[in-house]
Amino acid sequence: MSIHMGKPAAAGQAPGTEEPPDTGVATPVAVAGERHKLTALQGLAALSLDAMASVAYGPESIVLVLAAAGAYGMGFTLPVTLAIAALLAVLVASYRQVIAAFPDGGGSYAVAKRHLGRRTSLMAAASLILDYVLNVAVSVTAGVAALTSAFPELYGERVWICLGVLVLVTAVNLRGVVDSAKAFLLPTALFVGSVLAMIAVGLFRDGPVSTASVAGHASALGEGALEHGSGAVGALLLLKAFAAGCSALTGVEAVANAVPSFRAPAARRAQRTEVALGALLGVMLIGLSVLIGRFHLQPVEGVTVLAQLADASFGHNAAFYVVQFATMVLLALAANTSFGGLPVLMSLLARDNYLPHVFALKADRQVHRHGVVWLALVSAALLVFSGGDTNTLVPIFAIGVFVGFTICQVGMVRHWYGERPRGWRAKAALNGFGALLTGVSAVVVTATKLTEGAWSIVLALPLLVLGFEKIHHAYADIGERLELGRIPVAPHRSRSLVVVPVSGLSRLTCQALTAARSLGDEVLAVTVTHPTPEDRQAAEALLRDWELWKPGVELIELSSQTRSLGRPVSGYVRELTRTHPDTQVTVLIPETEPARLWQRLLQNQRGSVVAHAVRRDTDAVICRLRFRVTSDTH
Repeated sequence: MSIHMGKPAAAGQAPGTEEPPDTGVATPVAVAGERHKLTALQGLAALSLDAMASVAYGPESIVLVLAAAGAYGMGFTLPVTLAIAALLAVLVASYRQVIAAFPDGGGSYAVAKRHLGRRTSLMAAASLILDYVLNVAVSVTAGVAALTSAFPELYGERVWICLGVLVLVTAVNLRGVVDSAKAFLLPTALFVGSVLAMIAVGLFRDGPVSTASVAGHASALGEGALEHGSGAVGALLLLKAFAAGCSALTGVEAVANAVPSFRAPAARRAQRTEVALGALLGVMLIGLSVLIGRFHLQPVEGVTVLAQLADASFGHNAAFYVVQFATMVLLALAANTSFGGLPVLMSLLARDNYLPHVFALKADRQVHRHGVVWLALVSAALLVFSGGDTNTLVPIFAIGVFVGFTICQVGMVRHWYGERPRGWRAKAALNGFGALLTGVSAVVVTATKLTEGAWSIVLALPLLVLGFEKIHHAYADIGERLELGRIPVAPHRSRSLVVVPVSGLSRLTCQALTAARSLGDEVLAVTVTHPTPEDRQAAEALLRDWELWKPGVELIELSSQTRSLGRPVSGYVRELTRTHPDTQVTVLIPETEPARLWQRLLQNQRGSVVAHAVRRDTDAVICRLRFRVTSDTH
């Protein structure tokens, strides 16, 4: 039996989230906690994998759309990429401002909550949650697709491989965000280094060194599609290409969402990480698009554009396979961005009573374990539903994040207008321009993908918001009934009656009655009996032994015709509360706790059955006395 004493949470505050007073002195706990937080470089590895890995499919998405207009359409690859890079620059600059203004994290949710109202903030949170969950599924399936392309015999096992990768990423994140950053730092550096080297080498080539990777592969658009394309490139086609390429911008907001995960000064480190992410992503996107035009690449079935570029720049040698391996690993691990950002966002929602409070709890390594596990379970369901197929998930990817982008930028305009610090007009203009760009992008991305599955996101967003509202209403109702935030009446002492269920005489029975007599004014022991001959003999033997023992506590026999255990006890307790309305009734349930975990499988779970029945049918207090069975116990 255990008693927990602690400072009560403030009204509306999630239990378990109390903050220690700020004395201005670094405590040992605070110093130890800093070790489990991120540096700027570690933040780049832990929170930027999604954005980094998007260079593997962002340019390819643009090419697949523009190739429908023939060789002339392919010439617009670089202009479309430059438009996406410009949007990226605006987003990075905007999110630097978000990090400075909202150092507690939360990104668009925190901004909207303060400046745009509750409903808008919940819409932002819902859009980010959907995007984070989809990012895990898309990243894992894309990485496994790269693996099965190299080893086709594994294609039939792709779902199990996807789940295995998900388990690996989840296990690393359960050890802490710093451990995940350290584990993924080398793959990130290898990928970025190989892509930048490929771009640098490719820029000095007059033509492709090798085309061995596409030998024997058919065009993704059919034979002669590029040569005989219509050449007509309209605004709709360019908008579709832009929308397709915008998948490369997912993950830009992750750093702003997870600012508390950085070491002090957290905001400054997060800003450095955001700028580094934007610079690397922009250089890689533009560089790859330049190479696509330089080598006149076309989409080919079964071979990615990135693989063709590696072949053309390095040749079909060891460097080519290094790029493929690095791409495969980073795509699979890009899910880590979601594991770094979403649990922090869920903890903020839990503190605001929009998610269960358990999501606000942290483990000893600064890990929101419940958020990590929930994300893994939902992502696993998506992987199974999609059959491990990337194309099933990509059409609905990146829609939610643009909704969040737009809400965030509009909220920051309101922020600068209200605060009006030095240079606020320029900052507001930047966020206003960003809101315009991301708003248009959100409409374009949704409209062009509506028939490809985007309708499910449009439907899911209001449903998630409705769920948040229901949870918030439930917490408000509980808070009202508990009178949180009010000064309660003075406590008073009432008569106490303790009921102890027993099944036989043992040291456990003695311990239970001793504890019960120290808790209550009166103690009653109850035992449940059955009418069968063998059970009657056992019951009579217990009654005789009880009379011989004389513990000073009355033993009451409760008969059960159906061999039920919990209902007779709960019925008796319910009758006691009816006949003794001014008495506090407590049910003390004695249980053994074996020394080894596997030995717990040998227990009969009688205590759990009784506790469940009493909790369900009565308002009595339940105490569960744990008697530890150790090697020294006789």
